[in-house]
Amino acid sequence: QVQLVESGGGLVQAGGSLRLSCVASGSIVRVNAMGWYRQTPGKQRELVATITSGDITKYAESVKGRFTISRDNAKKMVYLQMNSLKPEDTAVYYCNAEVVYYDSPARLYRTLQVWGQGTLVTVSS
Repeated sequence: QVQLVESGGGLVQAGGSLRLSCVASGSIVRVNAMGWYRQTPGKQRELVATITSGDITKYAESVKGRFTISRDNAKKMVYLQMNSLKPEDTAVYYCNAEVVYYDSPARLYRTLQVWGQGTLVTVSS
């Protein structure tokens, strides 16, 4: 079974920093693109940042210059360094990854989009 586990959320004052981490585990052969998304009550989940296996990054306009996404392929981890946090950054942050894993019963390699359980980031004014 493939899963993603996030950590690093919490409460921080406006202007502060947090670093989110996410690790993929399971019978993973390869991790392709990874990313962070966020969601607030009543709103759709939105892209924050993504990073390809070749380290090409993409950011939402609202976080450019403040957030940095990075990854460690050997550890199957992705990080989100969040600086100059604003109250509007308050949300549940979700890790996402496209993984290739081996389905041993079927003897097949499969590609799967996986989501973490989410970690809450609260920025106080």
